[in-house]
Amino acid sequence: MVKTMEPMTTGSIWKRIAFFALPILLGNFFQQMYNTVDSLIVGNYLGLNALAAVSSSGSLINMLIGFLMGVSTGTGVVVAGFFGARDEKNLRCAVHTTVAFGLVAGAVMTVVGMVLSPQILQWMDTPQAVMEQSVVYLRIYFLGSLGNVLYNICVGILQAVGDSRHPLYYLIVSSLVNLVLDLVFIAGLGCGVGGAAAATVISQIVSAVLCLFQLARSREAYGLRWREVRFHTGMLGQVLRLGVPSGVQNSIINFANVIVQSNVNAFGEMAMAGYGAYTKVEGFAFLPITSFAMALTTFIGQNLGAKEFERARKGARFGILTSMLLAELIGVVIFVLAPQLIAAFDSTPEVIAFGTDKSRTAALFYCLLAYSHASAAVLRGAGKAMVPMVVLMICWCAIRVTFLSIAVPLTGSILTVYWVYPLTWFLSSVTFFFYSRKGDALNRNVFGADAA
Repeated sequence: MVKTMEPMTTGSIWKRIAFFALPILLGNFFQQMYNTVDSLIVGNYLGLNALAAVSSSGSLINMLIGFLMGVSTGTGVVVAGFFGARDEKNLRCAVHTTVAFGLVAGAVMTVVGMVLSPQILQWMDTPQAVMEQSVVYLRIYFLGSLGNVLYNICVGILQAVGDSRHPLYYLIVSSLVNLVLDLVFIAGLGCGVGGAAAATVISQIVSAVLCLFQLARSREAYGLRWREVRFHTGMLGQVLRLGVPSGVQNSIINFANVIVQSNVNAFGEMAMAGYGAYTKVEGFAFLPITSFAMALTTFIGQNLGAKEFERARKGARFGILTSMLLAELIGVVIFVLAPQLIAAFDSTPEVIAFGTDKSRTAALFYCLLAYSHASAAVLRGAGKAMVPMVVLMICWCAIRVTFLSIAVPLTGSILTVYWVYPLTWFLSSVTFFFYSRKGDALNRNVFGADAA
């Protein structure tokens, strides 16, 4: 018997958010671990060029899947609202529409990724020394797009109904599969970066199958019935209305990150490897940020669906403050231990220097990153997805690209590239803070803002 999920509309607020966020935190930890394992094994067994090839592909992968993952976030908001309101008919419609969208989107992403990978890598100014390996890695990675998309969509559904434990279990399984296959394909069979990509693809397919099985075996209204998987026109519109802004936001921000990566690429392979190693370390700082953001979106969505406005306000304050505190503590650790952490990926002194400089530029500002993500999550959970889309597109995309276009040619320094992140985190945080003070009905319900 599958345990029925209870809405997050009753009980201790901090316990419901914290105990919901904890499995997500652990799941994200394992996700980051198996991403890091890829880089560690690639860096130590295949060398600097292979590490640079894998690292330079990250921004492109995030850009292409960002839109689809944003749509799944929108679905989570819709599902959470219907679940909190106990509207079983619309809940069932939302789940099956989303799975149908995932099947189509995964197929499209496979074709687009396979065809366009070489051209986009050229646009990113990827050095010829690593181009061939980068193309191989990306094309194999995109062969597994369907598993990647379906896994994330199913996780969004499960988390929206308050189940953050099963995604954790499945992520642990896929992490172990990835680790074993990395060692077999790279260290054992000598498959190169293609082996690293294949290990990731197989592990993602495993986690997707497990999530689909969990939904299919549930007897609740959110359970998956394959004969009901289709597009429900009205529900698709509602899902896209909340998901498209998040998806566009993710894609545009990740496009800006591609521009940042291309600026890093211009400083050579050592810079690429050092920057790539830092991004793996930085991923651990994102753990509390993304965990509490997901928890907040679900908590706010369910409680506003149930019209528990005071509970939503208290949950928003707790989630934002806790996310900021945990992110900053991790930032301090990274700032202090940066050389040792970067050296774990590559012991070349130049690589360590590039990675350490990036770490010590950004690490003490993680609290700002946490505040922006948590505020955006609260607004998305409240169904106001356009606001974070506009704020983050302006601050994290338009301003980043403009700053880099003007400042990097003037300074000729990679430190200018590094500083673009904390500067834009500060701008988005200030914008969200002043927006939260706006006294409209929504902000009074989720931020407790005074009337203007």
